Amino acid sequence: MAGSMEIPYLLRAARGEAVDRPPVWMMRQAGRYMKAYRDLREKYPSFRDRSEIPEVAIEISLQPWKAFQPDGVILFSDIVTPLPGLGIDMDIAEGKGPIIHAPIRTSEQVDNLRSLEPEESLPFIKTILQALRSEVGDRSTVLGFVGAPWTLAAYAVEGKGSKTYSIIKSMAFSDSTILHRLLGKLADAIATYVRYQIDCGAQVVQMFDSWAGQLSPQDYDTFALPYQKRVFEQVKQTHPDTPLILLVSGSAGVLERMALSGADVVTVDWTVDMAEARTRLGKQVKVQGNLDPGVLFGSKEFIRDRIFDTVKKAGNWGHILNLGHGVLPNTPEENVAYFFETAKQVRYKEAKYAVGSIS
Repeated sequence: MAGSMEIPYLLRAARGEAVDRPPVWMMRQAGRYMKAYRDLREKYPSFRDRSEIPEVAIEISLQPWKAFQPDGVILFSDIVTPLPGLGIDMDIAEGKGPIIHAPIRTSEQVDNLRSLEPEESLPFIKTILQALRSEVGDRSTVLGFVGAPWTLAAYAVEGKGSKTYSIIKSMAFSDSTILHRLLGKLADAIATYVRYQIDCGAQVVQMFDSWAGQLSPQDYDTFALPYQKRVFEQVKQTHPDTPLILLVSGSAGVLERMALSGADVVTVDWTVDMAEARTRLGKQVKVQGNLDPGVLFGSKEFIRDRIFDTVKKAGNWGHILNLGHGVLPNTPEENVAYFFETAKQVRYKEAKYAVGSIS
């Protein structure tokens, strides 16, 4: 095993090892705010082409790495990418998100879903992840990327993104049998997909349960949490040493429940103060976050102050510095650069930013 200095910061922090500064990356760090990405999008207007043609996805994944040297390089992908491998036909419309051509509404449709065979349906993932590992070496951590069962079910049942989730909630609250069977099949497929990503080179995997924050806490306990657990338990059986991160958008009301999922790291969004999140989660739970992406539209002094504030509140153990959600389109690239430069200058041992152990 390589010495700890050769193990990248993010991987060490996610494992709960001591580091002298918080590792930093950004969700959606490859994307619309970068001119390099927009230029490539003109050449490849289809999102599926951009995320499934290996050389294009590799280039996009590495654009922020080359520009800003973040501590995490994440696979450029979408949460719905594995669905065609299950027999759920989809496309991703620019600016609108995933479109499911035949939404899942019947028991028969659930019966007809296939098991996921990633080698057959997602061979590009291996090419992309292996290339990313090769490119960044020990200088950064390569992150995998999957959707969670509830969120994938929401897309599959609604047929697209939704503001109300009334179709899937109708299914959940009237006769939930079909939905539970769908969630179970999705959980098993996602577990297979996470394992595949790890085998292909992902050192940490983040699961996005983007829409679970749309559930009341009691419904989260029924339709989201058990299936998050089912994914994480299966992955831990075969890959116990790979840290797993859980993100739920709008998670303030379910933060403690997220920690029960088996995730190693809980992503905190900006609707919760980081010090309060640490108290609510307990000192054993590692966290990621939680700057408001809008902070990056502020002055450099403002960005710097918010970074220091978050780092101080998170404490000097088990924190990955990030936004609370994805970087926004039209964010000035120079502010993203400043965010990374400033974050990487933070040192826990310096009195100015020193923080006592979380206890």
